[in-house]
Amino acid sequence: MLQRQITGIRPLTTAHLAQTMTLLSLTTEELQQEIDSELASNPALEIIEERRCPNCHRLLSDHGKCPVCSLPANLDSTEPVVFLSPRDEFLPRKDYVDSTMDDEPFASEVEELPTFVLRQIAPDLDQNQRALAAYLLTHLDEDGLLTTTVYEVSRYTHFPVSEVEKVKRLIQHADPIGVGSSSPQEALLIQLEVLSDITDSVPEIAERLVREGMDQLSHHQYSDLAHKFKVPVKQITQAAQFISENLNPFPARSHWGDVRQPAHEETQVYHQPDILINYLNDDSSKPLIVEIIMPISGTLQVNPMFKQAIKEASEDSRTELKGDLEKASLFVKCLQQRNHTMERLLTRVVSLQRDFIINGEKYLRPVTRVQISREMEVHESTISRAVANKAVQMPNKRIIPLAEFFDRSLNVRSVLKEIIEGETKPLSDSDLADLLAEKGFVVARRTVAKYRSIEGILPAHLRRAMARGA
Repeated sequence: MLQRQITGIRPLTTAHLAQTMTLLSLTTEELQQEIDSELASNPALEIIEERRCPNCHRLLSDHGKCPVCSLPANLDSTEPVVFLSPRDEFLPRKDYVDSTMDDEPFASEVEELPTFVLRQIAPDLDQNQRALAAYLLTHLDEDGLLTTTVYEVSRYTHFPVSEVEKVKRLIQHADPIGVGSSSPQEALLIQLEVLSDITDSVPEIAERLVREGMDQLSHHQYSDLAHKFKVPVKQITQAAQFISENLNPFPARSHWGDVRQPAHEETQVYHQPDILINYLNDDSSKPLIVEIIMPISGTLQVNPMFKQAIKEASEDSRTELKGDLEKASLFVKCLQQRNHTMERLLTRVVSLQRDFIINGEKYLRPVTRVQISREMEVHESTISRAVANKAVQMPNKRIIPLAEFFDRSLNVRSVLKEIIEGETKPLSDSDLADLLAEKGFVVARRTVAKYRSIEGILPAHLRRAMARGA
């Protein structure tokens, strides 16, 4: 008997878990689309068009947050106030877009790479060349490499190949250097060319290594390369180290930093927040107010008339109607579970990262998803789904990824930038590692080099060369 009960429960439990996980991974805008889809396809589901608080279900005015749930029980508490908020003014309706609304508070933290590059080279282009440049830039992959050929672009746009090459070369010399190249090898050659113009420290054999020995270089076959080019192994090793420390075969990665590496889940460029964080009464000493935006202002529920309709339906249609009723009930429960998980997550994370929110990147604590999952007694994948693709509007109106609250290197990189900005003479990575250690950040020299590269900061000898040329 018990076995039969377990067998009957398991499919429903599995469906509940699967749908909750799916809803948890959705952004506010995606969640709105999912709710609209369910409402359109399931007659057992309805939304009561009243603007109510999703937490306490009080009837609200036409705009603004709940006057009860948005206030702390204790004004002197440092614990955040976290609640669901029907802030539908943040979500433009399909039939209405307010063109007078100021977009500045919701500006993306990261400018799209094609726009970033086109802005740099636009003054050097005439009207027709700008259209050509825009076409080329729309054919960049995540690594900043060109996904089409010069000949295909020429054939499609009717520009001569020489003109396409000219515009492509302008793109390649914009920041990040090498963007718009057809291959990692070409990107490296462009970067070597630029470095050779500003410094004498580029190894003589570096270009030949990239041009003729890329495969062996990537596999660290330095002895074979030394034999091939008839030079000492030490010369190859030094050139390989220079290439590794100063060049990037994937130019876009220096633009996006470690936020948008293809090895990780892709992060969107954010225009609208999923979560709002503000100070109570604009006072940073008061509790933080955290609103999790809900895309609906009414109450989503199972249609109470539907059960009566099932009783009155014919035997043939009753099974189908019961299926609709079960799906509607499951969807409402899963949505509630999704919201509950988001509230618990934000309560803990905002509490841990209060100093980061108020004072900036240097104060970010090294918090991991695993740590939070253990504290909440949920699986790590649950936290990963809740964090993925969500955007947070900070009290200063910047919009950042929620994942940034878990970026363990952000505070170190912030201090590193501060040290370099204040240096009287260019410091080596070893010197920077020592200074970071004095400030409580113990990292290896190679890690300093990695963080410096992420922030787009040149190594010491190139910073020195640029200072001399200034």
